[in-house]
Amino acid sequence: MQTVIHIKSDKEVKENAQKAAKELGLTLSDVINASLRNFIRTREVIFSHTPRMTPKLEKIIAKVEEDIKHNRNIFGPFKNAKEANKFLDSL
Repeated sequence: MQTVIHIKSDKEVKENAQKAAKELGLTLSDVINASLRNFIRTREVIFSHTPRMTPKLEKIIAKVEEDIKHNRNIFGPFKNAKEANKFLDSL
């Protein structure tokens, strides 16, 4: 059995949330129901203002960290911008 929940929300928040959900092929109800299920399961609510990295960026950073660990693809430090530009021009 389904029930209806009435909540107060700013019009702009609702419209932006609907747009974001639609871009993912979901309805706003789908998003809210998933959030409620997650709340029931975990008993926690997470509010984050910190942007999250995309999986692609996480992969790039992991590669950079691996290069640093093995001292690969590391150049510099350069004494000044002219020295850095000279190096970049040589590539």
